[in-house]
Amino acid sequence: MMTDGILPDREIAALFENDAIVAPIERDADQIQPASLDLRLGPKAYRVRASFLPGQGRTVAEQLARFQLHEFSLAEGAVLETGCVYVVPLLETLELPEDVRATANPKSSTGRLDIFTRVLADGGQEFDKLPAGYQGPLYLEISPRTFPILLRQGSRLSQIRFRTGEPLLSEAELSDLHAHERLTTALEANISGGGIALSIDLAGGADGLVGYRGKRHTGVVDVDRRGAYPLADFWEPIHRGKTGELVLDPDEFYILVSKEAVHVPPAFAAEMTPFDPLVGEFRVHYAGFFDPGFGHSAAGGTGSRAVLEVRSHDVPFILEDGQIVGRLVYERMQALPDRLYGLDLKSNYQAQGLKLSKHFV
Repeated sequence: MMTDGILPDREIAALFENDAIVAPIERDADQIQPASLDLRLGPKAYRVRASFLPGQGRTVAEQLARFQLHEFSLAEGAVLETGCVYVVPLLETLELPEDVRATANPKSSTGRLDIFTRVLADGGQEFDKLPAGYQGPLYLEISPRTFPILLRQGSRLSQIRFRTGEPLLSEAELSDLHAHERLTTALEANISGGGIALSIDLAGGADGLVGYRGKRHTGVVDVDRRGAYPLADFWEPIHRGKTGELVLDPDEFYILVSKEAVHVPPAFAAEMTPFDPLVGEFRVHYAGFFDPGFGHSAAGGTGSRAVLEVRSHDVPFILEDGQIVGRLVYERMQALPDRLYGLDLKSNYQAQGLKLSKHFV
């Protein structure tokens, strides 16, 4: 019987070996992360009229038959346009054990490109959540928001975590962990609501740079190419203002950074909590998974700041330096992973500050 916790890398590999995860082609050598699995796009995609959930007792395929506008191949690559909604069957199919459930989230690079993604499953009444014992296919809803993107079969935009029991730390447990491991560089950790508060840095460094705003009407970004695109063609730098404020324009996309560096010890994993209307009319951080070892000294980190993908909704919103914008919740790992984030994994964002996705130079 499994202990409560998030499954580490070797247990995810065991799910493959036991046919709890099945794919028509062999898995990629680097597909398994310390506490998650990258999901791969299949060979075809569908443009759909609008986002949807299948609902209880219905399959995604049945709903696609109702809502699709056209089907196209990803075998040779295809461009997905901004403002459109697509659904792509994933290569991975699940036959989870009765005590294993899962949640999905965009990968860090996906969020930093402002690609809105959510996993759908048959009978699903929520996005990105798979009940214990789920058996069936997976699909990815994809909606590029700022840049048109080029992708293909095998591209990896989303990731999935598997868990058993109730591994989420209580507020008291989180306070105790911080006392022993120092999870944030904040002078006084704000721990409430089950998470550690993160605030926004609008002071910047010596150069005054505090963030970037995505440009409109740019060229296409190939999601599988690293260091291929000039930063200036896609991003407008934002520098420190005299008042320490930043006005978020509605429906513009910003890359900002937390004031605190954070640390995820090897026996734990963390996640940025989703949009909380109590902190303002904006969404922070599409890609919420933080792996064991993020910012940890044993994995080459000295604390890493959280890069935040920020989008205002409906009305302009003023952010001020030091304003709380989200919370990081921590969960126990079922066991230590074999490899930590940043250690022998070519991790892109270890010991990071303000940093765009791996696609830009």
